Amino acid sequence: MSGQSGLSQRELQIARSYAGGETYQTIADALCIAPSTVRTHLSTIYRKLEVSSKLELATCLNGEVQRPRNPSEMAAVVSELALSLEEAISREKALSEVLRIISASQGDLGAVMPSILTYALELCDAEFGILFEYQRNGRFHANHAVGIPKPFKTWLDDQGIFAASPHTGLGRMDELRAVINIIDVKSEAVYQTDDPLRYATADLGGARSFVAIPMLAGDSLVGAFTIYRQTVRPFSDDTTRLAQMFAAQSVIALENARMIRAIQAAHS
Repeated sequence: MSGQSGLSQRELQIARSYAGGETYQTIADALCIAPSTVRTHLSTIYRKLEVSSKLELATCLNGEVQRPRNPSEMAAVVSELALSLEEAISREKALSEVLRIISASQGDLGAVMPSILTYALELCDAEFGILFEYQRNGRFHANHAVGIPKPFKTWLDDQGIFAASPHTGLGRMDELRAVINIIDVKSEAVYQTDDPLRYATADLGGARSFVAIPMLAGDSLVGAFTIYRQTVRPFSDDTTRLAQMFAAQSVIALENARMIRAIQAAHS
């Protein structure tokens, strides 16, 4: 099949841009359309050219002949593309809604943070999430949580501001200023040391797989965005990147709230 067979001029333009390494957003900006429209075009392009990856798309556009697919393979490809498109649109809508909530919140973190966590849990397929505000010197405060088991929440409430040991996920995140992705919190050595935070996370919260994302404002750590699964199901790189987007929105909300408080204090 010719790499250009059956494609409209717009589809061909999008196909070449995408195969050349451009993102949905850069293509959308260049063509003055929405990223979701780019995805819709790509779904049609993949179906017309009978390809299922960017590599196959590039190969096809270069005129190389693809191995014919049988109907069952094509049905699987189309189904996967449709599901991926729905997931991408859901992510875009969620992030847009989060930004709307932040802009309308007037610095009310109690209204914003639960919404951000709720969207993150839904799209990242996690059971509960906690936003820890950083208090310096390895100390944290669990200010916001969604879906958290009651025993774990009670424990965190009783702790107030607490120190996280350098062997815990929070402690390592604080030291490295990097995403900490733990496959199974019970398989790490720190779980055998009776560390209070790890005990509470695993035994009171029932957490198994866990990811902690540093919330950075410039070079300063302002918090940790954490999500948990209660079975051993490690977070993939794609899911972790998605969670990082929500962590970034949380930083915007925190900084927005602080700015509003400063303005209010200056006028009081």
